[in-house]
Amino acid sequence: MGKLIPLLLILIGTGAGVGAGFFLRPAPEPLDEESEMVAAPVLPEGDTLTVFEFTNQFMVPLIAEDRITSVIVIRLALEVSEGQQAAVTANTARLRDALLQVMFDHANLGGFTGVFTDHSSLTHLRRSLLEAAQKTVGPQVVFGVLITDLLRSGG
Repeated sequence: MGKLIPLLLILIGTGAGVGAGFFLRPAPEPLDEESEMVAAPVLPEGDTLTVFEFTNQFMVPLIAEDRITSVIVIRLALEVSEGQQAAVTANTARLRDALLQVMFDHANLGGFTGVFTDHSSLTHLRRSLLEAAQKTVGPQVVFGVLITDLLRSGG
């Protein structure tokens, strides 16, 4: 009995500490409306935005313990300047490579685990994809990334 009392005190103290930490954690910071708003693209005079859809979806394997546990299937489209659509079409392979690398990095950081369709997770992914697309074909060509389909199969 003498050895059981210290063990019970440790368990009660640990439970109380975890409970207090859970209830006393700081509230999440509210989203700043201005940071969520994206500035409207500045298009050349008389030019409009059009949507460039990739003909094939992207497949991103999710790996755990050196094994593929599931696959993310994602279809993307880009908001591009209508006058620059030929440049996007000519660089489709380079764009796919850059966007796939971003999605692989996102998967390796755990971005497709748990509730991967969370607003903040998808916003971060879209922003990273947009940066990669703009680095590939230019900031005055690509103005947005649209996730048109997203599926996790397996696991």
